[in-house]
Amino acid sequence: MATAHATAHDDHAHGHVGLEYHPGLPISNGKLIVWLFLSTEIMFFAGLIGTYIVLRFGAPTWPLPHEVHLSEPIGAFNTFVLICSSVSVVLCMESAKKNNTSAAKGWLLTTFVLGCVFLGVKMYEYNAKFSHGIYPALPHSRIYEKANLNYASAVRLRLEALRSGLDAESAAIKERYAEDPAGLEQNADLAEINERLALVSKLTADAQAVETTAATANNIIASRAALNGLANKIMPLGHHPGDESGDAHHGLNDEHPWLKLPIVIPGGNMWASTYFLLTGFHAIHVIVGLIVFAMMIPMTLGVMATGFIENIGLYWHFVDLVWIFLFPLLYLF
Repeated sequence: MATAHATAHDDHAHGHVGLEYHPGLPISNGKLIVWLFLSTEIMFFAGLIGTYIVLRFGAPTWPLPHEVHLSEPIGAFNTFVLICSSVSVVLCMESAKKNNTSAAKGWLLTTFVLGCVFLGVKMYEYNAKFSHGIYPALPHSRIYEKANLNYASAVRLRLEALRSGLDAESAAIKERYAEDPAGLEQNADLAEINERLALVSKLTADAQAVETTAATANNIIASRAALNGLANKIMPLGHHPGDESGDAHHGLNDEHPWLKLPIVIPGGNMWASTYFLLTGFHAIHVIVGLIVFAMMIPMTLGVMATGFIENIGLYWHFVDLVWIFLFPLLYLF
């Protein structure tokens, strides 16, 4: 007992401490929270990308990029923009470490602008899909998996709906100019409506002929040829812009965008669902990052803000990394 007391007294006399605290993670609480958040985001996008890979390589047919108006050069440019934004956010942090607040704010603004450019290009790409009717929708989008009787019927019904609407517009104009025959003859809107009515009437007759041929033909090859001919007339597939003459092979929907006729893209509905799901969630993450950057612009980005900049930089690098996976999956394979 006396020996133990003497040992304890000696340890105390020599300044020894029985227990010492050693932190398990030598990082700040903020950075730890960011890493925990990113771990959940990694699992989230891993699930999305994994599901896409299974669907993509398990699908019997999948559209080529040009068939769904997807441009590889535009996607590559957007990838370059996002990589540059990751570089600029690193330079922002390094400037803040040196307490160079003006340079840090300049690099932050550069990051913000590059992120906006990325979203702007993505909106341009989305518009190219929307204008051609390539998007998921209920109960049915304008995309049909194959040219069959259902497709021919959908084309005819769309043309009949257009004709009904044009007839109503024509009747309204004639009623408005009932007491002004000269003005009616010079009305440009009525002339355009009459041109559209003539085109719709011709296309309706063609669609009805194809539908009748496909329904009554004993020859399956002739039936398929008629249906595929209608689909290619509306929006041809297999013609890459730049092939042969160097010009894109346009269909009726390109020549007359107001028609908005149903289109045939084998595997198109699945492609549209996966494309907009993956790029849409990624775009939401980009928007969140831009909101944080916008909130940081009025701040003094000195040494004290280095930790905050580093944390948002980690998030932005993750957003960049996700796109580096999405670009080859969506654009190149």
